[in-house]
Amino acid sequence: MESLLKSALSGLVVRGALELQTASGKRWLFGNGSEPEIGVRFVDAAAQRAFLFDPELKLGELFMDQRLLVERGSIYDFLYLLLDNARDSAPSPLLAAIDRLRFATRRWRQRNDPRRALRNVAHHYDLGEPLYDLFLDSDRQYSCAYFETPEQSLEDAQLAKKRHIAAKLRVGPGDKVLDIGCGWGGLAMYLAEVAGADQVLGITLSKEQRATAEARAAERGLGRQVVFSLTDYRHQDGEFDRIVSVGMFEHVGLGYYDTYFRNCRRLLRDDGLMLLHTIGCSGPPSHANPWLDRYIFPGGYLPTLSEMMPAIERAGLIVTDIEVLRLHYASTLRAWRERFMARRAEAARLYDERFCRMWEFYLAFCEAAFRCEDVVVFQLQLATRNDSVPLTRHYIAEREQALKTEEQRRRASSSNVP
Repeated sequence: MESLLKSALSGLVVRGALELQTASGKRWLFGNGSEPEIGVRFVDAAAQRAFLFDPELKLGELFMDQRLLVERGSIYDFLYLLLDNARDSAPSPLLAAIDRLRFATRRWRQRNDPRRALRNVAHHYDLGEPLYDLFLDSDRQYSCAYFETPEQSLEDAQLAKKRHIAAKLRVGPGDKVLDIGCGWGGLAMYLAEVAGADQVLGITLSKEQRATAEARAAERGLGRQVVFSLTDYRHQDGEFDRIVSVGMFEHVGLGYYDTYFRNCRRLLRDDGLMLLHTIGCSGPPSHANPWLDRYIFPGGYLPTLSEMMPAIERAGLIVTDIEVLRLHYASTLRAWRERFMARRAEAARLYDERFCRMWEFYLAFCEAAFRCEDVVVFQLQLATRNDSVPLTRHYIAEREQALKTEEQRRRASSSNVP
């Protein structure tokens, strides 16, 4: 069995430097030594077998259970090394067969009916606000930031994300906005306070997020202008000038794309606009990562454009703009991971060491995937008419500048309050 492990890693790791110690004490070196050496050790022989036969699922579990130890470098360094090298190698026949099975059963794993969707959301988003305060920005934006420069802080990049979305939506006075998957309410309040929307309704399936969003809106005197509701998108009624959805579509499930976009069309006025911001894949359709599906985002799936477009067309919506944010989420995750690790002891007091290892693996794996694999963020602007937006994209930058001016005015006004 050890010879199979050695053969598999010899074929995979050709760049970088990896020293692996087996459970029996053998030490092997892999790669060309071009990077600082990463050292890992298997604690028991069963861990080696598990890693060899199903690394997508078992690597995270072994790290959580301390049966795979990273003794030099970090788990991020190890994951980046593996994923970077995997770009140039083909999976073994066994792993290719497991991939085909997971692909064939992906719709069954994403049976996100209203009851299951509620349970899936609670699994991740109702873990307690103190956890998210450890690593998110002050507005609790739990989605990809928009880095205007590489040096930009997480706080400023998340503000830039809200500004960018508001500009694409062309939100302004008189608009009634629906925010599907509103999180802790930061974007909804920005659309009201800065962009000037008359009314914003944020819907979520997270009880904790809704309670916090309501309290934040009330504290800022927005209780009537910004409202939050515990509502499934399938059960929402009304008509809206603008619809926005950030970081929610990944939880819809492949079998519900038609349902999602038809409901969006039903809720959108004939001259309205929608902005969909979702993680996706720039390559061909695949299956959800099994470790993330089991431990972090049950029922989650990253769509491709080829999977979304037919459902958008069938719903009667028109794609008026597509932007692909490629490495912005990698930078976001890097900031989250560094913040989490700096306050890891607090996380351990909230939960336990195994939870901390799980969360570290989650943040590290996702960052490495955004850097090495075909994982991106899509921003799709949708409309019902092809004359809903100007003919060129100049209006986006112009509107961003106007919003930035309003942000500065509001900051100056608040600083002058005694």
